[in-house]
Amino acid sequence: MGPEERRRMVVAAALPLLAEFGPTVTTARVARAAGIGEATIFRVFADKDALLRACAAEVVRPDGLLGELGAIDRDLPVEQRLAEAATALSARQARIDAVVGPLAGALRGGPGSREALADGRERARRLITEALVELLEPDVERFRLPLEEVAGAFGLMALALGRQGEVAEPTLVVDLFLHGTLKPV
Repeated sequence: MGPEERRRMVVAAALPLLAEFGPTVTTARVARAAGIGEATIFRVFADKDALLRACAAEVVRPDGLLGELGAIDRDLPVEQRLAEAATALSARQARIDAVVGPLAGALRGGPGSREALADGRERARRLITEALVELLEPDVERFRLPLEEVAGAFGLMALALGRQGEVAEPTLVVDLFLHGTLKPV
């Protein structure tokens, strides 16, 4: 196994532990979860902080979410497509909050630092908005606003409802987004 593959394996083993224990998780515990010796971690990471930064950087990467959004069947009704998107978006936000939130004070310098994560946030937002635009494209004529604005607003709403570790009920997100909170007149 090469160094990059080993890094990915260690990060994958560390993520659920970070969600459970935060930055107090030990490298010994991570090593046990990965099925390796603790010294192996330090062959691919300079120190525990480098491991924490790599974990934070991994959890905020939008790649997995973009794959989920891309896999949603465009032939489904818009409400169903948006419900699936809301599930993916709010679950992603819950994962980010579970890992990055507790690490905020521990992340200093390098990839995965607070500064680097903030730099990647705008890029991720753009990519997610583009994926949502593609998801909404079959119903472009039904929306009164440009799809980029609709997608951006929906993405923010679904992500916000995934905060605090609670994944929002997707049908609630979609209903609020498409129909608002006012009763029909």
